[in-house]
Amino acid sequence: MRRVKISPRTVLKIARLYQLADDNTPVKALRRLKIQTDESHVLAEFILNKQHFAVLYGSTVDEESIDELWPDKPANAEILPNPLDPNFTETPFQGKFVMMFRIVPTKQRLDIHLSAIFDPSISRSLWQKYIKAGHVSVNQRVVTTPKFEVDETDEIAVKLPEQEQASAELPILYEDDDVMVVNKPSGLLTHAKGGLSTEPTVAEIIRAKTSFASDTDRPGIIHRLDRDTSGVLIIAKTADAATHLQRQFAQRTAKKTYLAVTDGVPKLAAAKIDLPIGRSPSAPSTFRVDPNGKPAQTTYRVLAATDNQALIELKPTTGRTHQLRVHMAHLAIPILGDRVYGKPDASRLMLHAHQLEITLPSGERKTFKAAVPKEFFIYFPEALPKEKP
Repeated sequence: MRRVKISPRTVLKIARLYQLADDNTPVKALRRLKIQTDESHVLAEFILNKQHFAVLYGSTVDEESIDELWPDKPANAEILPNPLDPNFTETPFQGKFVMMFRIVPTKQRLDIHLSAIFDPSISRSLWQKYIKAGHVSVNQRVVTTPKFEVDETDEIAVKLPEQEQASAELPILYEDDDVMVVNKPSGLLTHAKGGLSTEPTVAEIIRAKTSFASDTDRPGIIHRLDRDTSGVLIIAKTADAATHLQRQFAQRTAKKTYLAVTDGVPKLAAAKIDLPIGRSPSAPSTFRVDPNGKPAQTTYRVLAATDNQALIELKPTTGRTHQLRVHMAHLAIPILGDRVYGKPDASRLMLHAHQLEITLPSGERKTFKAAVPKEFFIYFPEALPKEKP
């Protein structure tokens, strides 16, 4: 049996029959025209004059066969009267029958509509940021309110900011069904900082591999490294894995070891720093040692030293923001290359998350190591492990 066919021009003729269009209405006025063909009938949906319509066309079209011919018919679809004879629902047309439906608009928030219809891979929270940043227009007007109500008849245009291509690879140190461990390069953000980010982040690079926090701008992330810090970063692939790992960071059973080159040499070859850290009132994005701040402890050990620089092993037992950088700066030996707490006198921040000891969701206790970056060998070539990256 030959399939029933229908052209966009024929759909327009049917619309004229129902007085939804006139002789001057062009075919291109049928927006979002979708035609599904079958052996006995055709289903065509379209937007015309900001209204949503559907047409059933075929030899078997009648009121009793609607559910069979259109099993996914929405509850808000209503049959329009027969323009030729109000006693019948189906209308004869070109040797077959047609039925016209108007689909009553269902309003929903713009951010919900975009996350459900436009691109479900983009989280609703990220859509809200795009909307607020002016990247979405409705009916040719920019809308910056995520709760703005739209329906399927609205013309929605999205112009997302171009993402920069990642300038650095993200080496994977380990991966199983629960976690992924990567060696984050210096200069790469762990995740976006609450606003829109047009640059690559660890979170966006690994987004497709995790189901944890997938509706946020930090999927998979359970701890972070500063942008300029390199090294070991463990990522949770599932919510259960995230809970397991977060508990260890909170209970301080995850053991972190960093390497740093400092601008200056500490007076003691090894010590424990127990100095609370708080936000700096004069520069809220930075931190300082503050008696009223949160507890922060760091153990350090000098591995090698020259007259004015030191290679130091750092083991934080707490995880305060900028903790190692603030503690070293407070001792008047800021980490080399620290643009905030020291001087930008190196090619990068000389801080590297070298090791992470942690228990995996499988129960296995493992230590992950990220090779020492080549920049460190410029300062202390003989004191560092020889496994160059």
